[in-house]
Amino acid sequence: MLSTSDLACARGDRRLFSGLAFTLAPGGRLHVGGENGAGKTSLLRMLCGLSPPDAGEICWQGTPIGRLGDEYRQAVLYLGHHNALKDDLTALENLRTAAALAGVRVGDDAGVDLLRRAGLAGREDLPVRILSQGQKRRAALAHLLWSKAPLWILDEPFVALDAAAVNWLAGIIGRHVAEGGLAVLTSHQEVVIPGGVPQTLVLSQ
Repeated sequence: MLSTSDLACARGDRRLFSGLAFTLAPGGRLHVGGENGAGKTSLLRMLCGLSPPDAGEICWQGTPIGRLGDEYRQAVLYLGHHNALKDDLTALENLRTAAALAGVRVGDDAGVDLLRRAGLAGREDLPVRILSQGQKRRAALAHLLWSKAPLWILDEPFVALDAAAVNWLAGIIGRHVAEGGLAVLTSHQEVVIPGGVPQTLVLSQ
């Protein structure tokens, strides 16, 4: 279970949000909405433990995440605006490296299969730098297929995807929450995600 209480964030003299509180139980997904600059990415980075809140508390399983350290980091998969791929590595090398850093072993054959499922068949051994933006996004999203993390935090995951890939990703997220996972995401696109218990949080400036 992920919960926040009285959460606040400021940038310089500007308060982005305050008094923010929600609880997300297994099988739940939270869509964070709001205009550009409202603090959506800032909130997601706080939930990942990458940025401290200016006030309030974030808890995982009832314990503040600051006390959990690696235990919490292993429970979270974060996909940000940037794909976090190494341009000089192939899609397969990127996938296997990310998995290894998370303590998950993915062999070559399994990695090729995961990338095929992500729509990159025939492009597994190409350097990421020559892939299109949509293909790079697919390579990053393939990480969802090997992740064992119960909590997914996804910042604009549908960016640069065509209609077929949007439907594929919506299904992946839907299956994750249907199996008891949790998902927090932002998206400017109207996407129907099946399954789970949906919640919406709109940040206003």
